[in-house]
Amino acid sequence: MVVFHAPPMRGISCADEVADGSLFSGMGSWLGSAADDILDRPVPVDENAAEHARLKIGRRLVGRRLDRYLHSRFPRMSRTLIQRLIKQGAITVNDRPTKSSYEPNAGDVVDLVIPPPEPVDIIPEPIELRVIYEDRYLLALDKQAGIICHPAKGSQTGTLANGLAHYADSLSHGEDPFRPGIVHRLDKNTTGVMLVAKTDEAHWRLSLQFERRTIRKTYLAVAEGRVELDSDLIDSPIASHPILHGRFVVPGMRLKNLPTKEAITRYEVVRRFARHTLVRLYPKTGRTHQLRVHMSSIGHPLAGDKFYGGHQISERLLLADGGDDLLIDRQALHALNIQFLHPIHEKPMEIEAPLPADMERLIELLGRAEQL
Repeated sequence: MVVFHAPPMRGISCADEVADGSLFSGMGSWLGSAADDILDRPVPVDENAAEHARLKIGRRLVGRRLDRYLHSRFPRMSRTLIQRLIKQGAITVNDRPTKSSYEPNAGDVVDLVIPPPEPVDIIPEPIELRVIYEDRYLLALDKQAGIICHPAKGSQTGTLANGLAHYADSLSHGEDPFRPGIVHRLDKNTTGVMLVAKTDEAHWRLSLQFERRTIRKTYLAVAEGRVELDSDLIDSPIASHPILHGRFVVPGMRLKNLPTKEAITRYEVVRRFARHTLVRLYPKTGRTHQLRVHMSSIGHPLAGDKFYGGHQISERLLLADGGDDLLIDRQALHALNIQFLHPIHEKPMEIEAPLPADMERLIELLGRAEQL
Protein backbone atom coordinates (compact mmCIF):
# COMPACT_ATOMS: atom_id res chain seq x y z
CA MET A 1 0.00 0.00 0.00
CA VAL A 2 1.23 3.46 -0.88
CA VAL A 3 0.54 5.92 1.96
CA PHE A 4 0.78 9.70 1.67
CA HIS A 5 0.50 12.07 4.60
CA ALA A 6 0.19 15.77 3.97
CA PRO A 7 2.68 17.93 5.82
CA PRO A 8 1.08 20.14 8.49
CA MET A 9 -0.06 23.39 6.91
CA ARG A 10 -1.04 26.66 8.18
CA GLY A 11 -1.96 29.86 6.36
CA ILE A 12 -15.06 -2.68 -15.61
CA SER A 13 -14.54 -4.41 -17.90
CA CYS A 14 -15.66 -2.81 -21.14
CA ALA A 15 -16.85 -6.04 -22.75
CA ASP A 16 -20.50 -5.52 -21.81
CA GLU A 17 -21.45 -4.24 -25.24
CA VAL A 18 -20.37 -4.17 -28.85
CA ALA A 19 -20.50 -1.03 -30.96
CA ASP A 20 -21.74 -0.97 -34.50
CA GLY A 21 -19.17 1.36 -36.05
CA SER A 22 -21.24 1.96 -39.17
CA LEU A 23 -23.89 3.68 -37.06
CA PHE A 24 -21.67 6.12 -35.13
CA SER A 25 -20.60 9.57 -35.90
CA GLY A 26 -17.68 10.50 -33.60
CA MET A 27 -18.99 10.60 -30.01
CA GLY A 28 -15.76 12.26 -28.95
CA SER A 29 -17.56 15.28 -27.48
CA TRP A 30 -19.47 13.09 -25.01
CA LEU A 31 -17.54 9.86 -24.76
CA GLY A 32 -14.80 9.52 -22.18
CA SER A 33 -11.66 7.45 -22.56
CA ALA A 34 -13.34 4.77 -20.44
CA ALA A 35 -14.92 3.35 -23.56
CA ASP A 36 -12.08 3.81 -26.04
CA ASP A 37 -11.84 0.08 -26.63
CA ILE A 38 -15.51 -0.44 -27.48
CA LEU A 39 -16.59 2.46 -29.70
CA ASP A 40 -15.31 3.20 -33.18
CA ARG A 41 -15.07 6.81 -34.33
CA PRO A 42 -14.87 6.68 -38.14
CA VAL A 43 -16.16 10.23 -38.62
CA PRO A 44 -14.67 13.39 -37.05
CA VAL A 45 -16.77 14.88 -34.26
CA ASP A 46 -19.08 17.72 -35.20
CA GLU A 47 -19.51 19.66 -31.99
CA ASN A 48 -22.36 21.74 -33.43
CA ALA A 49 -24.65 18.85 -34.34
CA ALA A 50 -26.47 16.01 -32.62
CA GLU A 51 -24.68 12.68 -32.60
CA HIS A 52 -25.96 9.14 -33.05
CA ALA A 53 -24.66 6.05 -31.29
CA ARG A 54 -25.75 2.42 -31.15
CA LEU A 55 -24.69 -0.13 -28.53
CA LYS A 56 -25.41 -3.84 -28.52
CA ILE A 57 -25.49 -5.28 -25.02
CA GLY A 58 -23.28 -8.36 -24.71
CA ARG A 59 -24.71 -9.73 -21.47
CA ARG A 60 -27.59 -9.07 -19.12
CA LEU A 61 -26.80 -6.30 -16.64
CA VAL A 62 -28.62 -7.54 -13.55
CA GLY A 63 -29.45 -4.72 -11.15
CA ARG A 64 -27.94 -2.06 -13.43
CA ARG A 65 -30.36 0.64 -14.51
CA LEU A 66 -30.12 1.88 -18.09
CA ASP A 67 -29.43 5.49 -17.06
CA ARG A 68 -26.58 4.43 -14.75
CA TYR A 69 -25.16 2.12 -17.39
CA LEU A 70 -25.18 4.78 -20.11
CA HIS A 71 -23.64 7.32 -17.75
CA SER A 72 -20.74 4.92 -17.11
CA ARG A 73 -20.22 4.60 -20.87
CA PHE A 74 -20.67 8.30 -21.65
CA PRO A 75 -19.21 9.94 -18.50
CA ARG A 76 -19.47 13.48 -19.86
CA MET A 77 -23.27 13.13 -19.96
CA SER A 78 -24.97 13.64 -16.61
CA ARG A 79 -27.58 11.13 -15.49
CA THR A 80 -30.09 13.98 -15.48
CA LEU A 81 -29.45 14.59 -19.20
CA ILE A 82 -29.67 10.86 -19.96
CA GLN A 83 -32.98 10.59 -18.08
CA ARG A 84 -34.33 13.59 -19.99
CA LEU A 85 -33.30 12.09 -23.33
CA ILE A 86 -35.00 8.81 -22.41
CA LYS A 87 -38.24 10.66 -21.59
CA GLN A 88 -38.01 12.55 -24.89
CA GLY A 89 -37.58 9.30 -26.83
CA ALA A 90 -34.06 10.21 -27.94
CA ILE A 91 -32.80 6.98 -26.35
CA THR A 92 -34.52 3.74 -27.32
CA VAL A 93 -34.01 0.04 -26.73
CA ASN A 94 -34.69 -2.27 -29.67
CA ASP A 95 -36.26 0.69 -31.50
CA ARG A 96 -38.84 1.18 -28.74
CA PRO A 97 -39.26 3.84 -26.04
CA THR A 98 -37.86 2.81 -22.68
CA LYS A 99 -37.49 3.89 -19.06
CA SER A 100 -34.48 5.01 -17.04
CA SER A 101 -35.02 2.09 -14.66
CA TYR A 102 -34.92 -0.55 -17.42
CA GLU A 103 -32.26 -3.25 -16.87
CA PRO A 104 -30.62 -4.10 -20.22
CA ASN A 105 -30.66 -7.71 -21.42
CA ALA A 106 -28.16 -9.56 -23.59
CA GLY A 107 -28.76 -8.71 -27.24
CA ASP A 108 -30.55 -5.41 -26.58
CA VAL A 109 -29.68 -2.66 -29.04
CA VAL A 110 -29.58 0.81 -27.51
CA ASP A 111 -29.82 3.82 -29.82
CA LEU A 112 -28.89 7.32 -28.65
CA VAL A 113 -29.42 10.68 -30.32
CA ILE A 114 -27.36 13.10 -28.27
CA PRO A 115 -27.40 16.90 -28.48
CA PRO A 116 -24.08 18.74 -28.66
CA PRO A 117 -22.70 19.69 -25.25
CA GLU A 118 -23.29 23.22 -24.07
CA PRO A 119 -20.12 25.32 -24.06
CA VAL A 120 -18.92 26.04 -20.54
CA ASP A 121 -15.97 28.11 -19.43
CA ILE A 122 -14.55 27.81 -15.93
CA ILE A 123 -12.52 30.95 -15.29
CA PRO A 124 -9.00 30.02 -14.10
CA GLU A 125 -8.04 31.75 -10.85
CA PRO A 126 -4.85 31.57 -8.77
CA ILE A 127 -6.58 30.14 -5.71
CA GLU A 128 -4.51 28.39 -3.03
CA LEU A 129 -4.54 24.63 -3.50
CA ARG A 130 -2.93 22.40 -0.89
CA VAL A 131 -1.78 19.46 -2.99
CA ILE A 132 -0.99 16.31 -1.00
CA TYR A 133 -0.36 13.93 -3.91
CA GLU A 134 -0.22 14.23 -7.69
CA ASP A 135 0.59 12.07 -10.70
CA ARG A 136 -0.48 11.97 -14.37
CA TYR A 137 -3.97 10.72 -13.55
CA LEU A 138 -5.12 12.25 -10.28
CA LEU A 139 -4.29 14.61 -7.50
CA ALA A 140 -5.38 14.79 -3.85
CA LEU A 141 -6.09 18.09 -2.13
CA ASP A 142 -6.22 19.11 1.51
CA LYS A 143 -9.31 21.31 1.16
CA GLN A 144 -9.46 24.36 3.40
CA ALA A 145 -12.60 25.70 5.06
CA GLY A 146 -14.71 28.42 3.49
CA ILE A 147 -14.42 27.42 -0.16
CA ILE A 148 -17.00 25.57 -2.23
CA CYS A 149 -15.98 22.89 -4.69
CA HIS A 150 -17.46 24.14 -7.96
CA PRO A 151 -19.64 26.88 -9.44
CA ALA A 152 -23.39 26.52 -9.19
CA LYS A 153 -23.59 28.62 -12.37
CA GLY A 154 -21.21 29.58 -15.09
CA SER A 155 -20.37 33.06 -13.79
CA GLN A 156 -19.44 32.00 -10.26
CA THR A 157 -15.81 32.34 -9.24
CA GLY A 158 -13.69 31.67 -6.19
CA THR A 159 -14.30 27.90 -6.15
CA LEU A 160 -11.92 24.95 -6.11
CA ALA A 161 -12.87 24.31 -9.74
CA ASN A 162 -11.59 27.77 -10.67
CA GLY A 163 -8.35 27.08 -8.82
CA LEU A 164 -7.97 23.70 -10.49
CA ALA A 165 -8.51 25.24 -13.93
CA HIS A 166 -5.57 27.55 -13.19
CA TYR A 167 -3.34 24.88 -11.65
CA ALA A 168 -3.75 21.74 -13.76
CA ASP A 169 -2.78 21.18 -17.38
CA SER A 170 -5.63 18.71 -17.80
CA LEU A 171 -8.76 17.72 -15.87
CA SER A 172 -11.44 15.13 -16.48
CA HIS A 173 -14.77 16.29 -17.85
CA GLY A 174 -16.92 14.19 -15.51
CA GLU A 175 -20.68 14.36 -15.54
CA ASP A 176 -21.07 18.11 -15.06
CA PRO A 177 -19.25 20.78 -17.11
CA PHE A 178 -19.10 23.01 -14.02
CA ARG A 179 -17.12 20.34 -12.09
CA PRO A 180 -14.00 19.61 -14.13
CA GLY A 181 -11.92 16.98 -12.35
CA ILE A 182 -14.14 16.81 -9.28
CA VAL A 183 -15.02 13.20 -8.45
CA HIS A 184 -16.60 13.84 -5.04
CA ARG A 185 -17.26 16.90 -2.91
CA LEU A 186 -16.83 18.23 0.59
CA ASP A 187 -19.16 20.81 2.14
CA LYS A 188 -18.00 24.43 2.01
CA ASN A 189 -16.85 24.43 5.63
CA THR A 190 -15.60 20.85 5.84
CA THR A 191 -11.85 20.43 5.53
CA GLY A 192 -9.62 17.55 4.47
CA VAL A 193 -8.80 15.04 1.75
CA MET A 194 -10.49 15.36 -1.63
CA LEU A 195 -9.68 13.49 -4.85
CA VAL A 196 -9.50 15.14 -8.29
CA ALA A 197 -9.26 13.25 -11.61
CA LYS A 198 -7.01 14.53 -14.37
CA THR A 199 -8.25 12.14 -17.10
CA ASP A 200 -11.69 10.83 -18.00
CA GLU A 201 -10.58 7.24 -17.46
CA ALA A 202 -9.34 8.02 -13.96
CA HIS A 203 -12.63 9.81 -13.27
CA TRP A 204 -14.94 6.98 -14.25
CA ARG A 205 -12.78 4.38 -12.50
CA LEU A 206 -12.78 6.38 -9.26
CA SER A 207 -16.51 7.04 -9.63
CA LEU A 208 -17.07 3.30 -9.97
CA GLN A 209 -15.23 2.72 -6.69
CA PHE A 210 -17.47 5.28 -5.00
CA GLU A 211 -20.56 3.68 -6.57
CA ARG A 212 -19.50 0.22 -5.39
CA ARG A 213 -18.61 1.61 -1.95
CA THR A 214 -15.10 0.20 -1.98
CA ILE A 215 -13.50 3.53 -1.12
CA ARG A 216 -12.98 3.94 2.63
CA LYS A 217 -13.21 7.43 4.10
CA THR A 218 -12.48 8.43 7.69
CA TYR A 219 -13.58 11.74 9.18
CA LEU A 220 -12.72 13.28 12.54
CA ALA A 221 -15.37 15.39 14.27
CA VAL A 222 -16.15 17.07 17.57
CA ALA A 223 -19.74 16.33 18.61
CA GLU A 224 -21.73 18.09 21.31
CA GLY A 225 -22.55 16.11 24.45
CA ARG A 226 -21.01 12.89 25.72
CA VAL A 227 -21.75 10.14 23.21
CA GLU A 228 -22.79 7.12 25.28
CA LEU A 229 -21.85 4.16 23.08
CA ASP A 230 -18.21 3.54 22.19
CA SER A 231 -19.29 2.74 18.63
CA ASP A 232 -22.50 2.26 16.71
CA LEU A 233 -24.03 2.14 13.22
CA ILE A 234 -26.47 4.84 12.19
CA ASP A 235 -28.67 3.34 9.48
CA SER A 236 -31.16 6.17 8.89
CA PRO A 237 -32.42 7.25 5.45
CA ILE A 238 -32.14 10.97 4.70
CA ALA A 239 -34.61 13.27 2.94
CA SER A 240 -34.60 16.87 1.78
CA HIS A 241 -36.17 19.14 4.38
CA PRO A 242 -39.78 19.85 3.33
CA ILE A 243 -39.50 23.57 4.13
CA LEU A 244 -35.88 24.67 4.55
CA HIS A 245 -34.08 24.70 1.20
CA GLY A 246 -30.65 23.10 1.18
CA ARG A 247 -31.16 21.22 4.44
CA PHE A 248 -31.70 17.54 5.04
CA VAL A 249 -33.42 15.51 7.71
CA VAL A 250 -33.90 12.01 9.05
CA PRO A 251 -37.71 11.82 8.76
CA GLY A 252 -39.62 10.91 11.92
CA MET A 253 -43.22 9.79 12.10
CA ARG A 254 -44.51 13.26 11.20
CA LEU A 255 -42.45 13.27 8.00
CA LYS A 256 -42.63 9.57 7.18
CA ASN A 257 -43.99 10.15 3.67
CA LEU A 258 -40.97 12.12 2.46
CA PRO A 259 -38.94 10.40 -0.28
CA THR A 260 -35.67 9.24 1.27
CA LYS A 261 -32.28 7.90 0.24
CA GLU A 262 -30.32 5.21 2.04
CA ALA A 263 -27.69 6.64 4.39
CA ILE A 264 -25.36 4.65 6.65
CA THR A 265 -22.65 5.94 8.99
CA ARG A 266 -20.51 4.09 11.52
CA TYR A 267 -18.89 6.02 14.35
CA GLU A 268 -16.28 5.34 17.02
CA VAL A 269 -15.60 7.43 20.12
CA VAL A 270 -12.00 8.61 20.31
CA ARG A 271 -12.24 10.67 23.51
CA ARG A 272 -14.97 12.01 25.77
CA PHE A 273 -14.68 15.49 27.26
CA ALA A 274 -16.94 17.15 29.84
CA ARG A 275 -19.53 18.33 27.30
CA HIS A 276 -18.16 17.14 23.96
CA THR A 277 -16.94 13.97 22.27
CA LEU A 278 -14.22 13.45 19.70
CA VAL A 279 -15.42 10.84 17.20
CA ARG A 280 -14.25 9.11 14.05
CA LEU A 281 -16.93 8.79 11.38
CA TYR A 282 -16.95 6.18 8.63
CA PRO A 283 -19.62 6.90 5.99
CA LYS A 284 -20.75 3.88 4.00
CA THR A 285 -22.90 6.04 1.73
CA GLY A 286 -22.18 9.55 0.52
CA ARG A 287 -25.31 11.64 0.89
CA THR A 288 -25.14 15.42 1.08
CA HIS A 289 -24.63 16.56 4.72
CA GLN A 290 -24.92 12.89 5.79
CA LEU A 291 -22.49 12.96 8.72
CA ARG A 292 -23.85 16.23 10.06
CA VAL A 293 -27.47 15.08 9.78
CA HIS A 294 -26.79 11.66 11.29
CA MET A 295 -24.96 13.00 14.34
CA SER A 296 -27.68 15.59 14.89
CA SER A 297 -30.33 12.87 14.59
CA ILE A 298 -28.87 10.97 17.57
CA GLY A 299 -28.75 14.11 19.71
CA HIS A 300 -25.09 15.00 19.14
CA PRO A 301 -24.81 17.74 16.50
CA LEU A 302 -21.30 18.74 15.49
CA ALA A 303 -19.74 21.65 17.36
CA GLY A 304 -20.16 24.88 15.43
CA ASP A 305 -22.76 23.41 13.04
CA LYS A 306 -25.53 26.00 13.37
CA PHE A 307 -27.30 24.43 10.37
CA TYR A 308 -28.09 21.27 12.33
CA GLY A 309 -28.32 22.39 15.95
CA GLY A 310 -24.67 22.86 16.91
CA HIS A 311 -23.31 25.84 18.83
CA GLN A 312 -20.31 28.10 18.44
CA ILE A 313 -17.57 27.76 21.05
CA SER A 314 -15.44 30.56 22.47
CA GLU A 315 -12.39 30.24 24.70
CA ARG A 316 -14.36 31.83 27.55
CA LEU A 317 -16.88 28.97 27.37
CA LEU A 318 -14.10 26.51 28.21
CA LEU A 319 -11.57 28.55 30.19
CA ALA A 320 -12.30 31.18 32.81
CA ASP A 321 -9.45 33.35 31.55
CA GLY A 322 -10.27 32.78 27.89
CA GLY A 323 -11.21 35.45 25.40
CA ASP A 324 -14.40 35.97 23.43
CA ASP A 325 -12.95 34.92 20.10
CA LEU A 326 -14.64 31.91 18.55
CA LEU A 327 -12.58 28.73 18.53
CA ILE A 328 -14.46 27.44 15.53
CA ASP A 329 -17.03 29.16 13.34
CA ARG A 330 -17.99 26.14 11.25
CA GLN A 331 -18.87 22.49 11.70
CA ALA A 332 -15.98 20.70 13.43
CA LEU A 333 -15.62 18.11 10.68
CA HIS A 334 -12.44 17.05 8.87
CA ALA A 335 -11.95 14.42 6.13
CA LEU A 336 -8.90 12.82 7.71
CA ASN A 337 -8.13 9.83 5.50
CA ILE A 338 -9.15 8.13 2.26
CA GLN A 339 -8.22 4.64 1.04
CA PHE A 340 -8.79 3.50 -2.54
CA LEU A 341 -7.23 1.73 -5.50
CA HIS A 342 -5.26 3.87 -7.90
CA PRO A 343 -7.62 4.19 -10.89
CA ILE A 344 -4.96 3.21 -13.43
CA HIS A 345 -2.23 1.27 -11.62
CA GLU A 346 -4.76 -0.46 -9.30
CA LYS A 347 -2.41 -0.36 -6.33
CA PRO A 348 -3.81 0.44 -2.85
CA MET A 349 -3.50 4.11 -1.93
CA GLU A 350 -3.98 5.82 1.43
CA ILE A 351 -3.91 9.60 1.70
CA GLU A 352 -4.22 11.60 4.91
CA ALA A 353 -4.55 15.31 5.72
CA PRO A 354 -3.54 16.87 9.06
CA LEU A 355 -6.07 18.53 11.33
CA PRO A 356 -6.61 22.22 10.54
CA ALA A 357 -5.53 24.73 13.15
CA ASP A 358 -9.05 25.55 14.41
CA MET A 359 -9.94 21.92 15.18
CA GLU A 360 -6.51 21.24 16.66
CA ARG A 361 -6.91 24.24 18.99
CA LEU A 362 -10.48 23.24 19.89
CA ILE A 363 -9.46 19.72 20.88
CA GLU A 364 -6.49 21.05 22.84
CA LEU A 365 -8.65 23.43 24.90
CA LEU A 366 -11.35 20.82 25.48
CA GLY A 367 -8.67 18.62 27.04
CA ARG A 368 -7.18 21.51 29.04
CA ALA A 369 -10.60 22.49 30.43
CA GLU A 370 -11.03 19.01 31.90
CA GLN A 371 -7.80 19.39 33.90
CA LEU A 372 -8.91 22.58 35.64
